[in-house]
Amino acid sequence: MEAQISQNKKLIEGVSVKKLKVIPDERGRLMEILRTDDKEFSKFGQVYVTTAYPGVVKAWHYHKLQDDNMTVLKGMAKIVLYDARKASPTKGVINEFFVGDHNHILIHIPKLIWHGFKCMSEQETMIVNIVTKCYNYEEPDEYRKPAHGSDIPYDWSRKDG
Repeated sequence: MEAQISQNKKLIEGVSVKKLKVIPDERGRLMEILRTDDKEFSKFGQVYVTTAYPGVVKAWHYHKLQDDNMTVLKGMAKIVLYDARKASPTKGVINEFFVGDHNHILIHIPKLIWHGFKCMSEQETMIVNIVTKCYNYEEPDEYRKPAHGSDIPYDWSRKDG
């Protein structure tokens, strides 16, 4: 699938996007998110849901050991990725995705890629993340920077015009 990326035309090395198919009928709808036969799947660690209120930014972090597979179940979120890997052919590339009610996609985020998201909808957004390792409470595989004012060249403010 050709990804809808507003910041850059090039996907970060190792990132992939899967268009999710919504199947509606008179009872409701069904949407498959991740299957073991998808190219995005490598192994199962755990599934969790995180939410954000309108305008809230949850960023930046990356993992050394796990890959993430992220989609939005409710509302809209701007999910942003940044490649700071020294040897990567896409070092310095930023990918920005608008995901949720109006764009059902799954984003595969490989280890070592900085990422975060912002709730773009007027109601709370709900994100599901399917990761390849269980969360380790004693030694979390999570490395953080502040959402604003770090060395990551990204501005979370709305871009009007």
